[in-house]
Amino acid sequence: MRLDKYLKVTRLIKRRTVANEACDAEKVSVNGKPARASYDVKVGDIIEINMGARPLKVKVTNVTEHATKENAADNYVVIEE
Repeated sequence: MRLDKYLKVTRLIKRRTVANEACDAEKVSVNGKPARASYDVKVGDIIEINMGARPLKVKVTNVTEHATKENAADNYVVIEE
């Protein structure tokens, strides 16, 4: 799954266009490297989001095409907040 879609599905970023812009501005990195919106997310990847006041670091535990509001957080584990 594309990185921008993953960020939207898991609700780490509210809108896909915002996720796409964040990737273009190099505010999102995967495994320590700036990632493009088209990056293919895999289980085990470490995603860092540097938007807003607090940076967020999560580890991907699951990749699903659809997630409800209740189970969106089951797709990742927060490492640092």
